[in-house]
Order: sequence, then structure tokens, then C-alpha cells
Amino acid sequence: MHNYSEFLTVRKHPLMLLSVLLVTGAFFRISTQTLKPQDILMQLQEISSSTLADAVDEVVGRRGYMSFDMRPLGRTRRMAGRAKTVLYGPLAENSKEKAIGPQFGVALIDESGPGDVMVAVTGDLNITGLGGLMATAASERGMEGVVVDGAIRDLDQIETLGLPVFSRSTSPSTMVGRYTSLARDIPVACGGVTVYPGDYIVGDRDGVVSIPAGHIREVLRRAQELEKTEQKMIPMIRKVKSLQKVLDVFKRI
Repeated sequence: MHNYSEFLTVRKHPLMLLSVLLVTGAFFRISTQTLKPQDILMQLQEISSSTLADAVDEVVGRRGYMSFDMRPLGRTRRMAGRAKTVLYGPLAENSKEKAIGPQFGVALIDESGPGDVMVAVTGDLNITGLGGLMATAASERGMEGVVVDGAIRDLDQIETLGLPVFSRSTSPSTMVGRYTSLARDIPVACGGVTVYPGDYIVGDRDGVVSIPAGHIREVLRRAQELEKTEQKMIPMIRKVKSLQKVLDVFKRI
């Protein structure tokens, strides 16, 4: 737009205004504000956890990536969904509640489906928060995946399901008789990050990132900008064969 008179002309013609918005990127900024949850999940599936971690750093001002030992089971596929949380804790030695075990997690899975990720916290790397039976139910219900701050077991069985599962350790132990269900649908500390019910969880081979629901559109927009920048940087690196020269241009690494 070269001058004010041209701007007034464009305002009188809606189709011309739309084309200007598309060119300037304003339309993109508007559209991200009206995205539905399922649209957000589809777009998150296309962005790496490392890029999303950078975007959370910038937009939210704190880390969103979980600890280094939150690893995928095998070569699991990418995962993106909304968090549904469950918290477990140790039983007292004289407790009579030994049968309750993972009851809250079982109920959570039975009430979940597509778009949902269970975030289960035992807080003990020797205590399993997910086994083959629970994973089978989660898979059958179409859940997007499971994240466990603790251990998982029945790895061979879970891998055959194709369900994305991330955990901090593995163990043959059972929770029953050792840990019990404490609460569900509450904020939990998982892998060094506080996860609230409804937060967006993305996982891939790099790790797991939690994105606060209240910042999802800003984080998504920034992550898409970062991805586009990197797509421009790679060909330039190959051309000039100097990372520093490219960094001087894009101010990003």
C-alpha cells in the first residue's frame, strides 16, 4: 500500500481487501483466533516438538518441554492431543485400599477418546502407571497417546498396538499394593512441567512438550513462523556452506 488514498480505495472493495490481508499475513493472524480444537491438533501434528518448545519459551516465558528421560516407546508415531490427568501416590503400609490401584486411570481411559492424551504421574521410576491392558483400552478408544511420569511395562504388547506412549522408565512392577489413585483432572507435575487438564500435549522422537491451553494460538502461530524460517535457512546453508553467515541473516539457531 503506497499511500492513504489507495488504502481508502481498498476499503471500498471487500475482495481487494481480502487479497491484501492474505498478502500481508493479517488473514492468517485472524484465522488462528477462530481455529477449532480439532484444527489445532491437526496443525500441531505437522510441527516438531523442538520448534514448539522454542515457541513456548518465547510466548509463555517458561519451559514447556518435559525432562530428557521422557522418552517414546520404540519408534512411536507423533502424538498431539488434549491432556487428561491422573495422579497416583504411595500406599501407607497399613492401608486396606490395595485393590484400588490404578482405578482413576482406568476410569479416565474408559471416558476418553480421539483428541485425548492421558498424562499419568506416579513420580516413582520403579512404579508403573501403564501396562498392556490399559494401553489396549486406550488404543481401542482411539486415544492419541499416553504420557507417564513413572514407569511402563508390557512393552512388547504395547508396541504392537501402535499407540504413542512416552515414559521416564520401564519396570516389570505392578502398582497394585504399592501405589493408589489419588486424584484426576487436576494440575500435575509431569517431567518437570506443570500440566493442566486441557493443555495441549505434543510428542515425537525428540520428546514431549506441554502447551498451556490459554496460549495455544499464539504458540502455534509463532511455531509456524519458526518452521518457515528454518525452511528458508537450510537451502541457504547448503548454498553458502557457512552457518554463521546464515545466522547473521536470520538471527536464529
